[in-house]
Amino acid sequence: MGFQPISGITSDPGSGVFPSLIYVQGNEQRSIVMNRTPFSVGRKVDKDLVIPDPRVSRDHALIVAENGDFFVVDQGSKHGTYVNGERVQRQKLQRNDRVEFGVRDIAYVIFSPQHATSNTAREFLSQISGIQISTETTDLEKLTLFLEAARKLNTIGVLDEILVTLVDTTLKLIRAERGYVFLKDEEGNLRLAAGRNSKGEALLDDKTISHSILDEALKSNSEFLFTDTSQSLDLAVRQSIVAYDLRTVICMPLRKPQVQTTRDAPGVSANTQEVTGALYLDSRFASRDISSVSHDILRVIATEAASLIENARLVQAEEVSRRYQQELAIAASIQQRLMAVTIPEVPYAKMRGRNLSCKEIGGDFFDVVNTDDGLAVVLADVSGKGVSAAVLASTLQGMVYAHLHARMPLTDIMTSVNRFFTQKHLGEKYATVIITKVRRDGELEYVNCGHVPPLLVSGDQVMRPQHGNLPVGLLADAQYESDHVHLKPGDRFILVTDGVTEAENAHGEFYDNERLEAVAAKTPTLEDIFASVSAFCAGNPLGDDCTVVELLYTG
Repeated sequence: MGFQPISGITSDPGSGVFPSLIYVQGNEQRSIVMNRTPFSVGRKVDKDLVIPDPRVSRDHALIVAENGDFFVVDQGSKHGTYVNGERVQRQKLQRNDRVEFGVRDIAYVIFSPQHATSNTAREFLSQISGIQISTETTDLEKLTLFLEAARKLNTIGVLDEILVTLVDTTLKLIRAERGYVFLKDEEGNLRLAAGRNSKGEALLDDKTISHSILDEALKSNSEFLFTDTSQSLDLAVRQSIVAYDLRTVICMPLRKPQVQTTRDAPGVSANTQEVTGALYLDSRFASRDISSVSHDILRVIATEAASLIENARLVQAEEVSRRYQQELAIAASIQQRLMAVTIPEVPYAKMRGRNLSCKEIGGDFFDVVNTDDGLAVVLADVSGKGVSAAVLASTLQGMVYAHLHARMPLTDIMTSVNRFFTQKHLGEKYATVIITKVRRDGELEYVNCGHVPPLLVSGDQVMRPQHGNLPVGLLADAQYESDHVHLKPGDRFILVTDGVTEAENAHGEFYDNERLEAVAAKTPTLEDIFASVSAFCAGNPLGDDCTVVELLYTG
């Protein structure tokens, strides 16, 4: 009985180890590595891709590999499986095919049979895997050269391919039939990162290895090297050893490199180092060749592999941090434009607004529009942080601005915005909004969509009009109603975001509505409100943007 690669899939040195799917839901997306076949999709929690939507069947579809190609196979789902918009029962997948499972236009996957890598990486791996230095060069010398070059390459984009080449070279050195690299994910679960046989074929399935030895090596942080399992009574009766006739089994934990903080610090024992994965090799025959390869050399291979993985993870973390900083800069630029409001002058009212941003850029904005039938003010807070919230806030501001100039009623504006949010499926985004319009005679209309209740300050009295509606973006059929108040000369109508009322001090206490009402009753100005919030927080950083808008009716 020989070992067979899964469906005969091969991967050349210039391709990724496993195909991948890009899963898109709303404006969020993530990459999923298809490191097993068949790859299951459905609503059940045990599926490889779980889509928690009632239109997705519990056992919806499979993606299978056959002779180097991939097919999506519907499993009798109620709402069907679609490839590029056409319902299919079984369909061969091509690069960039869009596959939908019951849920049309809301969630889908893009099939990507190969990981993208740079031309430099492909050239490097192609050269190093078949390097010919001299006829006397041993596989061990090649491996040493490869590891040194891989350390210098030091990039996450080719880690999978580096692991493949590492396994290929180690198989030649050890004379084993199969080799695997397993890595732990962020949750500590083990995943197959690379699998190859001695013929250079990709192995996408680890069902026929000795999982008991793999588990023991990881749990005990110990190395296992058996050149003839038939000589060990304990191993000879293990189910996987017997079932798959395994005679040679090697498993080396991959340990996270330890940084020595001081010159005189004692060395760290290998058994106390954090295990990040394992290198696993096996064969159906007892190998005398392995005895000539010292245990120390195998340990060096595992140590260097762990170092490569850790370096790649550090590069990835640095890249993620760099992209995050770029996103923050973009979001900050968008928010600055949103807050750059030109306040029109009208004879019957004055308006002021101010925003105090926290570290994470949010989706607050306010705007003021002078229309033929009054001065309109809008204050909004889009859920979430970063670029997505800032972009959505910009879109919302543009919609409201255009509708106000078109003299659309306030309730109709909110209905239109809500329809946009719900129909576009914006990844569960929503917004709280309060929009007001004051006329020359002091009549003020407002629509509160889940926002902090406004403050009506008249003399030394503070009132909180409580009329409200649902935030926009939650329910497609939500109805929006307005309320009215009459302003007297000198009255102030103050709008705030929840970043003000939910500002925290070092003890975790909220600034809350009572403090806001108290300071508004005494000195209802923007500066006094922000000074009060700042004094309450006492240096504790803001967790959300604080925005305050003050409308003074002069009559």
